[in-house]
Amino acid sequence: MKKLLLFMGLLAGLRAQTTPLDQERILGILPYGQAHTGKLGQIWTLWQGHYFLWLFLAVVLGVAFAFLLHYLVIGPKQFAHSGQKIPFFSLFNRIIHWIAGVSFTLLVPTGLIMIFGDFFGGGAFVRFCRITHSVGCVVFMVAILPMLFMWFKDMILSLADFKWLIIMGGYLSKEKKPVPAYKFNAGQKTWFWIATLGGFVMIASGGILYFNTADLSQIADFFGLYQISLLRLSALVHNFFGLVLVGFFIVHLYMSLFAIKGSLHSMIDGNKELEEVKVLHSLYLQEGH
Repeated sequence: MKKLLLFMGLLAGLRAQTTPLDQERILGILPYGQAHTGKLGQIWTLWQGHYFLWLFLAVVLGVAFAFLLHYLVIGPKQFAHSGQKIPFFSLFNRIIHWIAGVSFTLLVPTGLIMIFGDFFGGGAFVRFCRITHSVGCVVFMVAILPMLFMWFKDMILSLADFKWLIIMGGYLSKEKKPVPAYKFNAGQKTWFWIATLGGFVMIASGGILYFNTADLSQIADFFGLYQISLLRLSALVHNFFGLVLVGFFIVHLYMSLFAIKGSLHSMIDGNKELEEVKVLHSLYLQEGH
């Protein structure tokens, strides 16, 4: 009953959003006293004041509910611990992955709190989350280039990845049949490209929002925009990509923590169980690894 009341309170809070201008002030885009102008201002008002709030809520609750249903109906895959392990990730791989993991752990929750800033009361708490969000971005910047270069070759799509997608990697079945995947499957590759290439877009758009007090006139002129229009456009891009990143981050968490028992250990000691590799990375094993 308490959970139901809390959820109803969230919905009521969203309906009671004060004005779209407050969303700009939470993100540091629009100073008090300045009004919306132009077509882009109208688009910003519509999306930031209405659509983004509901879309982010739908992504978080929808993906979470889908995986809860998957866990209850199909359940996690479990593999034998025979003592036979396959080396999978080097120490360098693991360090870079954990740096990226820490950054997303900072970025996603704080980003959502900023989106629902009015519901959380705004003020000091939301401003603190904005600062923490910026710290998470700096941490991610440390990892993004090493991550891109070290896994670029392994993440190139192959014919096997399309076959993997057709059967959804075998995750819709309780059977443990070998699926067509090399070191990384189609799902992992999709997340990699979204996190890296999308990450560059998020860094650029987020940087413009964060350093909005600097002189952005030259950048704005390059795109044929006023400075305030550049900030609004950057916020729209940041939020659109944010929707995708939040959804895939939840997917990544579920797959690594719940869908495959013990999967997280491979990012600790660098090894995977032999049976897990036989089933989930059958083509990688056939290559002689």
